[in-house]
Formats: sequence, structure tokens, C-alpha cells
Amino acid sequence: MSEIGIGIVGGGYMGKAHSVAMAAVGAVFETNLRPRLEMICASSETSAERYRRAFGFARATGDWRRLITDPAVEAVVIATPQALHCEIAEAAFALGKPVLCEKPMGATLAESETMVAAAESSGVINMVGFNYIRTPASQFARKLIAEGGIGTVTWFRGEHTEDFLADPETPVSWRTDGVANGTMGDLAPHMINAALALIGPVESLVASVETVHAQRPGGVVTNDDQAQIMCRFACGAMGQMHFSRVATGRKMGYAYEVHGTRGAIRFDQEDQNALWLYRAEGPEAERGFRKILTGPAHPDYLPFCQGPGHGTGYQDQIIIEARDFLLAIETGAPVWPTFRDGLAVNRIVHAALESARSRSWQDVPSDPRD
Repeated sequence: MSEIGIGIVGGGYMGKAHSVAMAAVGAVFETNLRPRLEMICASSETSAERYRRAFGFARATGDWRRLITDPAVEAVVIATPQALHCEIAEAAFALGKPVLCEKPMGATLAESETMVAAAESSGVINMVGFNYIRTPASQFARKLIAEGGIGTVTWFRGEHTEDFLADPETPVSWRTDGVANGTMGDLAPHMINAALALIGPVESLVASVETVHAQRPGGVVTNDDQAQIMCRFACGAMGQMHFSRVATGRKMGYAYEVHGTRGAIRFDQEDQNALWLYRAEGPEAERGFRKILTGPAHPDYLPFCQGPGHGTGYQDQIIIEARDFLLAIETGAPVWPTFRDGLAVNRIVHAALESARSRSWQDVPSDPRD
């Protein structure tokens, strides 16, 4: 067992989640690498010091460059707004430090491509923070589909819908400014990542993107509120995805439904400890979806709890993510999703925005290595 010094850039929503995860992962998963909370960075020295005291870091700074260059910081977690992701990641890779970066990787497709190039030329471990696909239920769904448990997949429907901007009287903020902070930059990547994980590459798509509330108290909204994609997967399955931050009543509407030739699966993150499974077998009168409550028999559940149906939560997804990051560093073997997997998501976002602009179907570029 050995220690590794962790530096986290960003102390807000995701900065706290990653800090808690790094503090807990060693005990939960009994990892060989044990994180040492070395340094946290925030937008000012004052806020950084506050986060240091709250989360248990040894030191704090208001300058991310100081964190990256500090020799005691051996691995970096980027939990800032995406406009800073590229520059911070490049600096870390230049010093040979592994990076776990929150999604989406870059503020633009070009930045994401730059980040992949920097990661791969350095040969350093890199991961993107897509946490929702790591629930025991979604990991089990992925396994079922890959093993042919519902037959050949014919159709996929996914959504990521929330209502934090449903009220038109909510004032403008950083979330309402710039394409990277809109629904296609913020929420869509999570469900697109799920679609790629569950079904595989997207071959072509057509999309519609819109701003529902263009004016809000304090100014003009410069990005999108909701979007929808119709797509064709490389495996031949049809697909449809919907994303919204104005979906009244939806709090964490990360949900999907998959139809196959011998069964179907349904999942909703608002009930994250359950998976609904239909199998086309037995007498017709006895068929129907059955609710499977996650438990120790499902992926990554047992380290948290020995009781079936007791459930895991949001923070546990980040702890699983931290375990994967540490395992990749320990073994030197990439763990999904890497920066290249994050780039695949951003290529779809880019194609969808271009489709909405041109009002036409778009082919999605495949990975040149395939």
C-alpha cells in the first residue's frame, strides 16, 4: 500500500464531490493506492483556504499553476468550468501527472482534440468524469446488453432532463452564457456517453436545438435550453435522445430505454437503485417488466453495503470513479472512459449543433484508429 498526493482544481459542487471521494475511496474499496489530500485550488486564496479546512487538504492556493507544478501533487482532478480544462490538462500532462477531468473535456471540439493529443503524447493516465453510467444498475444494464441478454438491440431512447432553469424568472448567470454552458454542453454529454456505452458508436444524426427563455432577469440568454437528437447507431439500431434544463418537474431525469429482439431494459436515475427488465419468454399472460433492486450481486455495490435494496447514492458514483482512476494509475492500463472516449462524446455534440444550424442529417466522424 502506498500514498499518492492528490490536487483538485475547483472547490465547488464537483470539487467537493471529488474531495469526499478521494478521502473515502481507500476505505470503501481497500485500494492499494491511498489518496493524500495534498492541495486544493479555488478562484481566490480565501475560498481555497475555506475549502482546505472543510475538506481536509494539507494546503490551498488560488493559482492552479502552483498546484500543477507542486512536486507533492502527483495526480490532478480538474473540477472547474470547461473553459479552463484544456490549459490545466496540458500543463499537468507536460509534467507527467495523471488527470481526471470533469466532463465535457473542452469548451470546444478543437480543445477536446488538443487535450487528447496532449494526453496520448505524454503517455499519462487520463479519464473523463462520466459518473452516472457507474451506478450498479447501469453497469448491470451494460453487461446484460453486451452479453445479448435482451437479444439484438433495435432501439434506444435516452434523456437527461432537469428543471433548474424551468422558471423564466430565474436570472441570467454563467450557466446561461456561452455554448459550452448550455444544455448541449452541460447535460447532453452524460446521456450521449450512456448511449455510446450501452449501444455503441453513433453513425449519423439529425438534431434540433432551441432556447426556450431567450430573455431572463438581468439580460439575454446566449445558449440552449433544450435539444433533441434522432440518430442511427453503427450497429444498426435506431435512437432518440432528449436533453433539457427547463423540464418542469424533472430533477435528475437521466433515463433510458433499450429494446432488443428478446427483451427490453428501462432505467431512471431518480430511482437509481432499480433496473426494469423485460424478457420475451414464458407464457404471454405472465410476461411483463420486473423491477430488479440492486444489491451485492451487482457491479460495485458490495463495497458500500451488504444489504440488497439498501441502495447507493450520487456520492458513491464519484467514489467508484476515484477507484477507477487510482486503479489506472496503479496498473498503468487505461480505464474507460479515457480522454479519447470523451472526444467521441464531443464529436456527437458538435455534429448535433451543426445539424441544428444546417437543418440537415450529419455523419458523425468515427475514431480514425477504428
